[in-house]
Order: sequence, then C-alpha cells, then structure tokens
Amino acid sequence: MEVLLLGIYSAIVWFIFIKMKWLPWNIGTQVTVVIIPIVALTALILTLNVVAPSSADVRVIKYVVNIVPQVRGRVTEVPVEPNRPVKKGDVLFRIDPTPYELTVRALEAQLANAIASSRELNEQLAAATGKVAETRGAIQQAESRVREVEPRLELARTRVAQNRELVSTGAGDRFALEKAEADARELGAQLDTARSATVQARAAEVQALAGERQVRQRISGKVDNEYAPVAQIRAELENAKWELSQTTVVAPANGYAINVQLRPGSFTAAFPITPAMTFVEDTYQVVALYAQNELTMVEPGNEAEFTLKAHPGRIIKATVDSIVWAQGQGQVPNSTQLPMTGYGPMPPGRFPVKLAVAERDADLFLPAGAVGHGAIYTDHGHAVQILRKVILRVGAKLDYLVLKLH
Repeated sequence: MEVLLLGIYSAIVWFIFIKMKWLPWNIGTQVTVVIIPIVALTALILTLNVVAPSSADVRVIKYVVNIVPQVRGRVTEVPVEPNRPVKKGDVLFRIDPTPYELTVRALEAQLANAIASSRELNEQLAAATGKVAETRGAIQQAESRVREVEPRLELARTRVAQNRELVSTGAGDRFALEKAEADARELGAQLDTARSATVQARAAEVQALAGERQVRQRISGKVDNEYAPVAQIRAELENAKWELSQTTVVAPANGYAINVQLRPGSFTAAFPITPAMTFVEDTYQVVALYAQNELTMVEPGNEAEFTLKAHPGRIIKATVDSIVWAQGQGQVPNSTQLPMTGYGPMPPGRFPVKLAVAERDADLFLPAGAVGHGAIYTDHGHAVQILRKVILRVGAKLDYLVLKLH
C-alpha cells in the first residue's frame, strides 16, 4: 500500500513539475518533494498502527483431548477411522465387557441376598416385639394372680387364728381348724407360684428386650432409609454397571481422532500418561498476538478481520472477544531461590487478543495451527482504517503465491 501511495505521489509530482512545469524544479522544491512523503507516510503509519493495529501472527487453536479409558481390558473393536469427522457420542473403541458383566451379575445376586436378609431382620424385629408384648402380658397376669391370692391368704390366716382361739377355749371344732390351716397352706403355695411366675415373666421380658435391641441395632444402620448392607451392595452394583458402560468409549465432542494406533487385541488401561488416542475437537479459538503498546485503544466488541494461508484470498470477519492481559513473563516460579530474570534483556512480551468469528464465517473450516494476518479496527480514526483494509486484502491475494523453488 505504501508503494502504491508513493507511486501516485510520484505521478502527481512528475505531472506538476516536469510535464506541466507549473512550479520550478529546483533544489528547494526537490527537498520539499522528498520531505513531504517521508513525513506523511511516517505519520500515516504511526496513526494506523494505533487506530487499526495489525498482527502478522494470527493463530487457530483447537482443543485437544487425550482419550484415556476409565477401565482396563482387551480392545475388541476400533470402528473410528483416523482423520475422519465424527459426531459427539460416536463409538471410538470398545473393550471386552465380559469381566465387568460377570461382576454385575455377582453383585445383583448379592443384592438379592442382602434384600432378603433385610426382610428377615424385619420379621425378626416383629417377632421380638411380639415376644416383648407376650412377656409383659405374662407379667400382668402373674401380678394379677398375686393380687388375687394375697387377700384370700390373709383371710385364711385370720380364720386359722380364730379357730385356734376357739379350740383352745374348748368352744371350737378341731376339724374346722385343720381345714382352715390346709386352706391357708394351699393359698400360700398358690401365692408362691404366682410370685415365681412374676419373676420368670420379668426375666423373660429382660431377655426379650435384649433380643429386640439386638435386632434393632442390626437394622438401625440405614442410608436413605435403606438397610446399610443393601445400600453398600447397591452402590457397588451401580459402580460395576458404570464400569461396564465405560467399556464403550465414545467421542467427547464433534471432531476427529488423529494418531490412531489402537488395534483390536491391544490392552489398554486407565493411565493418563498413556492415552489410547488423541482427539481434536471442532471447537476452536482464534488468537492474534500484539505488542503491548498496540492495544491502547483496542476494546472488546471492536471490528476485526483476519486472513489465513489455508484460505488464500479470503477475508474472515470477526470481533474482539477479549484481551488476555497475562503472559508467562508475568509469573515467578514458586521456589526457595531468588527470582531469575535472565542473563540479558528479556524481549518485549506480546499479549493475545481473542477474536470471535462472525456468523457469516462460523461454518468455515479452520484447521488447527493455521496462521495468518489480522487487523483490529478501533472506534477512532475511521478515515484512515480503509488503508489497513486495503493492505490486508492485498496480502490475502498474495497468499495465492506459493514461493518455492523445488
């Protein structure tokens, strides 16, 4: 663009001074003619770099996911093809599910047994509660018998005392005395039996309460109102089912798998440093790197354009999403030593500007690692920004040139 402007300026100078000779061509005019383009181009370039800064380092960055299976086992199938587009949820590879299926079946059997045991404990608790109620009924019955026999025995003892007094005075009947004594002894035996039954019933109650407490303690361990052993086995079963589902590894997003070395018969494991394959997502970021003083007027929302050598001649519209005001030179490693700033002057750092691709170019395929040029148009100096757009478009056309000698 600068060459074009100089060419136009040279044509005007030739027309005025040489062709038409409207002004004299002497030392003074010659110096003036040379100084004017130098000053004008310098001012124009300096202004343009502030109001419409450009970057020769625009990069397309894509997310890369290392596919690591959650379970270990022998690979049985690898249906994915390298460098072919796949959709989210498509199968990448499968692991032999046999051991995990067996684990699920075993835990299902254990769960059934645990549920049966919990039901049995409930029945034992009901039986223990009934036994406690039965012993308490026996206690009440024995105590009622004691309360019934005690007054009768007291009356019998009173009659024995009365008959003895009558017999001692000669007015009583000895047979009546003997009968009263026999009745008193019988009632005393009945009272002893009733009291013994009360003691036995209370002992049975203590034993029944102990059995009930034991059953309640066994059944008291619950998780979400479920018997603890049942909840434990159920959780193990859910984990086993999850592991079984992980034997089929699917694509985490839309993209494509690269460097697919996995083959049926290979053994793979859940080890992060040895991924089974590498997956590149279709989701991308476009980042343009700028010098620090070029971003003084750049704000989120500013219009931007960029070109990529992968799409020669194409101007891709975008807007400024954000400026990443951070870089590695702004971080000091965590160490017990003094911070190292290098043995010489550090090169000036650049800050990345994240660009959001416009809707019209949203479906354009941008390969990971593609590079190009870009420009940001701030809210200032709109009159001179046309020059930046022309320069960017000329550079896009030059991307068609393949400068190789072999």
